[in-house]
Amino acid sequence: MATFAKPENALKRAEELINVGQKQEALQALHGLITSKRYRAWQKTLERIMFKYVELCVDMRRGRFAKDGLIQYRIVCQQVNINSLEEVIKHFMHLATERAELARSKAQALEEALDVDDLEADNRPEDLMLCYVSGEKWKDRSDREMVTPWFKFLWETYRTVLEILRNNSKLEGLYAMTAHRAFQFCKKYKRTTEFRRLCEIIRNHLANLNKYRDQRDRPDLSAPESLQLYLDTRFEQLKVATELALWQEAFRSIEDIHALMCMVKKTPKASLLVIYYAKLTEIFWISSSHLYHAYAWLKLFSLQKSFNKNLSQKDLQLIASSVVLAALSVSPYDCSYGASHLELENEKERKIRVANLIGFNVEPKPESRELLSRSSLLSELVAKGVMACVTTEVKDIYHLLEHGFHPLDLASQVQPFLTKISKLGGKLSSASSVPEVQLSQYVPSLEKLTTLRLLQQVSQVYQTMKIETLSGMIPFSEFAVVEKIAVDAVKNNFISIIIDHMKGAVFFGSQGLESEGLRSHLSSFVESMSKVRNLIYSPVKKTSKLGETLSSLPDVVEKEHKRLLARKSIIEKRKEEQERHLLEMEREEESRRLKLQKITEEAEQRRLASEYERRKNQRILREIEERELEEAKALLQEAEKRSKKKGKKPIIDGEKITKQTLMELALSEQLRERQEMEKKLQKLAKTMDYLERAKREEAAPLIEIAFQRRLVEEKDIHEREQQREIELSRLRHTGDLEEKKRLSEKLGNKKIFQERVVSHREAEFNKLKKDRQEQISQIIRSRKSERETRRKMIYYMKMEEDRMKKLQEEEEARQREEAERRKEEEAKRKAKLDEIAEKQRQRELELEEKEKRRKEEVLQMRPTNVPANAAHSGQPRTMDSAPSQGGKYIPKHRRTQAESAPPPQDQSPVHRGGGNRMDDRADKWRDDRRPVSGIVGGTRSTFLSSRSRGER
Repeated sequence: MATFAKPENALKRAEELINVGQKQEALQALHGLITSKRYRAWQKTLERIMFKYVELCVDMRRGRFAKDGLIQYRIVCQQVNINSLEEVIKHFMHLATERAELARSKAQALEEALDVDDLEADNRPEDLMLCYVSGEKWKDRSDREMVTPWFKFLWETYRTVLEILRNNSKLEGLYAMTAHRAFQFCKKYKRTTEFRRLCEIIRNHLANLNKYRDQRDRPDLSAPESLQLYLDTRFEQLKVATELALWQEAFRSIEDIHALMCMVKKTPKASLLVIYYAKLTEIFWISSSHLYHAYAWLKLFSLQKSFNKNLSQKDLQLIASSVVLAALSVSPYDCSYGASHLELENEKERKIRVANLIGFNVEPKPESRELLSRSSLLSELVAKGVMACVTTEVKDIYHLLEHGFHPLDLASQVQPFLTKISKLGGKLSSASSVPEVQLSQYVPSLEKLTTLRLLQQVSQVYQTMKIETLSGMIPFSEFAVVEKIAVDAVKNNFISIIIDHMKGAVFFGSQGLESEGLRSHLSSFVESMSKVRNLIYSPVKKTSKLGETLSSLPDVVEKEHKRLLARKSIIEKRKEEQERHLLEMEREEESRRLKLQKITEEAEQRRLASEYERRKNQRILREIEERELEEAKALLQEAEKRSKKKGKKPIIDGEKITKQTLMELALSEQLRERQEMEKKLQKLAKTMDYLERAKREEAAPLIEIAFQRRLVEEKDIHEREQQREIELSRLRHTGDLEEKKRLSEKLGNKKIFQERVVSHREAEFNKLKKDRQEQISQIIRSRKSERETRRKMIYYMKMEEDRMKKLQEEEEARQREEAERRKEEEAKRKAKLDEIAEKQRQRELELEEKEKRRKEEVLQMRPTNVPANAAHSGQPRTMDSAPSQGGKYIPKHRRTQAESAPPPQDQSPVHRGGGNRMDDRADKWRDDRRPVSGIVGGTRSTFLSSRSRGER
């Protein structure tokens, strides 16, 4: 990059390069000079260089170079000569706009030149071939080649200028002018996309302006001039948005205006508020928000009536009629019926937001929020006197739709008024913000409201009506439209109506759509027919070899499916765990970075805040000292002036005293002067007191004379008024007598008419009374039958309960008797067993005694000289008989012991034989008792069965 000793050399070098056709090199040379740090002191040569620089940027369509150069030039002349930057920017925008217009005019001229009958005369064959192949028109091609690049550059120019001037308090006017030019560019060429971007850019500029409040050259929105510029920009944005039919962007512009006013806590002028509410009426009408549209009209009416002094009576009447018709166009029911809780909360927030926009509360408080509704709107219209300003047709249709009850001819009465209202409207002469009012736009909404009112009133009178009759009662709508309106009203719980096209009737009232018994009649019929078919044609069951072979296939498939699902869930869990781990690591890293950044920012903010506080305190202290010194000097000068006037010597030399001395001298002088003034005032008050007392003493007799004269005059006036009242009463009495004589002639006709009306009403009353008595008697009969049925049911339930209770008591008594009987049998059995055992013991004792005696007899009868072999030969028989009797084998060595000594009782054969016999008897007793228990059990079961049959 070449360096220049002086800026003039760079300008000369650029002009030389331009003359030889090297514009790019010239632009680079100027760009290097402007961005260089050597030339940061502003001078007039730099301004000429910037003019040449922006010309080159426009010629070559280099928006980026232009932006860089303007930013650097802003840094140079921000504190020295800001007007130079303004001139350069204006020149830049003028060149870009001029070149864009020139390209558009050339394209238009080319299009007009090509609009001839013979295309081959003015075009080459390849151009015609390209036109037919690509399907483009000449205008599209010329626009794309010539106009579009310059329009892009112009749009980039506007964005660049707005970006440079966004935070410059010294060039607020230029910023507003650029925004207005950009709005007009979008409006002229129908650039809706660029308009949305432009609105977003301006919105972001304001947000950043509020976000970063510590900037040096930040505009002060509290200043009236700055606020007015920002407001004018927003209102121009609102106007262009409505003209381009960008209603969403228009609503956001309304919110921008309201947010700007809330930011500065100030309400705009009435002239701007009129535009604000006029655009709100259009936005809400396009969005079908009729309630908010009516509220906006009411606000607009109040503003026009209060602040527009040039408003004529005709214009006021049209605006008031629009307010009333807009209020009547609101749906009479709440469209949020049956909505979910989330939808209701969103609707509530939306209502609060729109209420703040309509009410224009710069400091909205929750307790002061009014609920926007149709009923409150109509009551507010009456309270504010809007109904007194409307036309006769609007007033009549209001009374018909809101207070009248004409179920049969409501639509026929409303239709003439709708015809007249559709012709009302026109341009307003004095309300510039509302150029035209057309009441015909409310006719469809009024027709819908008329239909709803008619259906509501008819449902209160009739229960059933033919469709043809109902359609004939609504002449301005087809029955399909009426049906659609009725469905919407039923959906929102406004009326209850059922339309039966098969019967050709309409049913009013809360009737069920179908009875409970017939709700599922089709499914019941299908099931019954299926059973009948299965009974007639029984299905043949064929054995399937494949089914037998693969009987376990569903279980295998189910297990495999479960295994795959489990494996899939495990894989998903692993993936989720891995993702969660990665997210946690990223989150920790991000939190660590944010924490470090936050610590750095907080430290920087604390340093800046402390520095700012220190400078602020120093400035405040310095200002306080300067102010005190100025006040002391002023007090000293005043004291010196007063002392000079009075011919006194000056108090003290000003160079030899301090500030504190000056303050004390000035205060002492003020105190002395105040005391002298109080003395003068006391003397003057005393003098005034004497003068006032003397004046009152002189005026007292004159007041008495005037009072007496006034009494005489009022007495004469009273007598004259009384005489005139007597004459008027006499004349009025004479007229009343004549009127009575005239009306007495028609007394007979009056009595005849009265008797006719009374008889007709008496007959109607008797008929209604008779119908009422029949209805009451029918209700009494039905209720009597219901009571009888209920009484029988209660009696039957009571008897059934007594019977069940009696059966339960009998069962419990039987169980108790059975238990007692079982206990008695058990006791008897035990006693019998004890008795048998006792007898057995007695018998055993007797047998033992007998055996003992027998053994003693045998031993006594045995001879003493019996040989050994004889004794030995006789022993085996004795021993052999013992085992046969006792059933047990005795060894030989025990046999010798038994012969030598008598056996004990527990080992004697007699005792063992007795024990065996006792066991045999016990077994026999058990065998004998089994049939007895079976007989008893059978008898008991027979008894129970017979008893149960008797109870049945």
